[in-house]
Amino acid sequence: MPDERGVGVQGAELVDEGWWASVLAEDAGWSAAAATASPTEPTDPEADWAYAHTLHADDTPVELIVTGFNRGGLLVALNSLRGFVPASHLVDLPAHISDEARRAALAAMIGIRLRLKVIEYDRSKGRVVLSQRAALASAGSRMALLDRLKPGEIITGVVTNLTDFGVFVDLGGLEGLVHVSEVSWSRVNHPSDVLSVNESITVQVLSIDRDQARVALSLKRCRPDPWKTVGERYAVGQEVSGTITNVVNFGAFISVEDGLEGLIHVSELAEGHFLHPRNVVSEGERVHARILHIDPTNRRLSLSLRSANGIGH
Repeated sequence: MPDERGVGVQGAELVDEGWWASVLAEDAGWSAAAATASPTEPTDPEADWAYAHTLHADDTPVELIVTGFNRGGLLVALNSLRGFVPASHLVDLPAHISDEARRAALAAMIGIRLRLKVIEYDRSKGRVVLSQRAALASAGSRMALLDRLKPGEIITGVVTNLTDFGVFVDLGGLEGLVHVSEVSWSRVNHPSDVLSVNESITVQVLSIDRDQARVALSLKRCRPDPWKTVGERYAVGQEVSGTITNVVNFGAFISVEDGLEGLIHVSELAEGHFLHPRNVVSEGERVHARILHIDPTNRRLSLSLRSANGIGH
């Protein structure tokens, strides 16, 4: 069922920069508080980039000193290079704490040595991203997991980060992404409405990019697709109860059951004239509606409120 912008929810497209948009986000207001440090001895940047590349390619851990922090995480010194450790990749940092507590916790880590793994290396962007969580896995586990995984496989992982565009999942030394369109068969405004950080979930592997060490995952495909059997459970003319999930100019969306959402067109909301569908229904309201049309192929369900009993309680 397309949303109010006419955009369908099928498929997960992984945008390279979008993949790291959340974990690399920095707040300039916090960056000013970061400490600065330089290596005690002069180093060769060429050699340092080669070293960072080797750490990433071999998936080997390294111990680095925290030199500063920003809102997104910690800064570490990799000889002459500055590495970044996203907060979601720190093992002991609570996910749900106030900004003040988060800042204090990150500041307290300055000067300590962390065991880390390089999870992204991109010299063209001057980017070295590391993870404390990934370092919990044995050396070489990332490549071993990439080689072992197959599309369609069902695996278990732990949620590490929730963003507007999806959910990051630790698979055991390798992080995958569940695009927001693959979180649930139902409409999802934000993944945090469905999942929590550190929650263990079962997902299906959609695709694997071994060159970029990225794995696309799906949570919803581990559950039955309600559209495949909609014709067995519902019929045209049948009256159903549901909850209004979204009200737009051309009508209102109604959740008939988990993963099965239909549209009540503005012409089927009520008799007479009204300025906007919100004058008739509101989000969260329970209503009774009659099924007008079922289209399993295009995942469309049309309903009418004015030809049914109307608003329920």
